[in-house]
Amino acid sequence: MSGTVIPPKSEINWQQVAAPQVYADTAPNFVGELVQETVALTRRLFIQLQRRPSTLVAGIIQPVMWLVLFGALFQNAPKGIFGSTTNYAQFLSAGIIVFTAFGGALNAGLPVMFDREFGFLNRLLVAPLASRYSIVLASAIFIISQSLLQSAVIVAAAGFLGAGVPDIAGLATIALIVFLLALGVTALSLGLAFTLPGHIELIAVIFVTNLPLLFASTALAPLSFMPQWLQVVATLNPLSYAIEPIRYLYTHQDWGLKSVVMHAFWGDVTFGSALAVLLGFALVALLIIQPRLRRTLS
Repeated sequence: MSGTVIPPKSEINWQQVAAPQVYADTAPNFVGELVQETVALTRRLFIQLQRRPSTLVAGIIQPVMWLVLFGALFQNAPKGIFGSTTNYAQFLSAGIIVFTAFGGALNAGLPVMFDREFGFLNRLLVAPLASRYSIVLASAIFIISQSLLQSAVIVAAAGFLGAGVPDIAGLATIALIVFLLALGVTALSLGLAFTLPGHIELIAVIFVTNLPLLFASTALAPLSFMPQWLQVVATLNPLSYAIEPIRYLYTHQDWGLKSVVMHAFWGDVTFGSALAVLLGFALVALLIIQPRLRRTLS
């Protein structure tokens, strides 16, 4: 074409041509783009939830029904069987809150798995995203927000049924416990979503781990009510370290980090140590999935 001047090959900066974004990107722009991508992907998940609210409604109705039915079932149980409280709804509330958050977080990998199977995830992976980790962040934010909402409804329902409501500090601590548990379980579920071949295998894992972890925890019965071998299993179950602090908030007005919330087979577990276990569980889960995420998102 006339008027076009092509520079000699030796004068062309091929590195700048191949990667011009390296010179344009800055740290503030990267953070801003990451936030924008995460918000957009999170908004997509909430739009899906708005169009199909049955999952959220079922996730709220089911634990409330458990609270009502189990509370009525054990209403005439012998006094002292549930520790320092005679109100089984008060005893059960902690287990229902934790199990609801656990179940919702365990399902976190299903939307990602369906995106994989329908090809939407491949479109995201080839899109010019600032960071593909925004896909994971969006899923985690969506699931944790949903878990906190469900927990708030259960706390209100338990208060209506006579279990009482903890004070502001207690409610904030419940939110922190739900956040740590949901973060760790969500990380593991997302790791499985990027590892397993399809949604059938992921659903099978969810079914296999869901109820056994519930019954192998202190959600439905106190630790002293269990046989010795089940006590050992329950004290190794992360759910118990989320249930017992919340239960302590319901049954004790005065509480602190040094308050003993569980008597494990190796010794007493304090409120602070239970929170440390949940924090360690979340960090370990995040570290475990890192190699898989790098291979998938790279």
